[in-house]
Amino acid sequence: MAPPAFSDISKSANNVLNKEFYHQTPVSLEFKSVAPNGVAFTTNGKVSGGKTSGNLEGTFTDKATGLTLTQGWNTANSLDTKIALADALSPGLKSELVTSIVPGGNRSAKLNLYFTQPSVTARAFVDLLKGPIFNGDFTVGHEGFTTGGEISYDVKSALLTKYSAAIGYSAPVYTVSLTAANNLQLFSAAYYHKVSPLVEVGGKATYDSKNTGANPVSVELASKYHLDSTAFVKAKIADSGIASLAYSQVLRPGVTLGLGAAVDTLKLGESAHKLGLSLAFSA
Repeated sequence: MAPPAFSDISKSANNVLNKEFYHQTPVSLEFKSVAPNGVAFTTNGKVSGGKTSGNLEGTFTDKATGLTLTQGWNTANSLDTKIALADALSPGLKSELVTSIVPGGNRSAKLNLYFTQPSVTARAFVDLLKGPIFNGDFTVGHEGFTTGGEISYDVKSALLTKYSAAIGYSAPVYTVSLTAANNLQLFSAAYYHKVSPLVEVGGKATYDSKNTGANPVSVELASKYHLDSTAFVKAKIADSGIASLAYSQVLRPGVTLGLGAAVDTLKLGESAHKLGLSLAFSA
């Protein structure tokens, strides 16, 4: 089994700490469906920052050739296209060409490469129109241990603009990781523990060596509890005083409701709190 990608070394902990907290978007709707010919459609909309936005996306997959074509259009009038080809040039190699065009406006084109083997995972992301800029990372895994690095290189200026490193260990019911990001200036330690089939917990401590303030260390803890096979609740507390709560319920097959709230416990008398509602439909 291939090791996780560099950005996924702390994935289990990050999922508990950051995913499914619905207050992050006040209102969101998502619809997923699959046509008889296998084309998958996704439509989503959200209200955030006083603005309404939406996106329509269709995905066609040819399993025989490993080709996947995704076409999207959003309310910013951006036409987004992704062409992916898996295992065609070499076993374990997936290539993607991702373009975005705003008629009469901005354009972007990126080439992404993913390579996986039983003990190695490597990725390369090249911004073809900006720079060009190369971003790459790799991980090596053995008996539960994973270590890797990440770099960003400006080809035109011949400058190494970013580098990071990480190490992690994964066991059947827990994972731990250490990451040094932002040119080895931002350090974080994270853990995830599946206490029981119903309870998951995660935590992260971050130290910013460039923060000259009184508190360069931040800490956050979260827990997820499965009420039954159709519902769960989540809670998170951060040293900043923000307490977050979330509730998810499958109302019926294909319909999921999410409710979320974030309360600033240091400013209970002020309007610093957030509420969120999410509805997801699939067919």
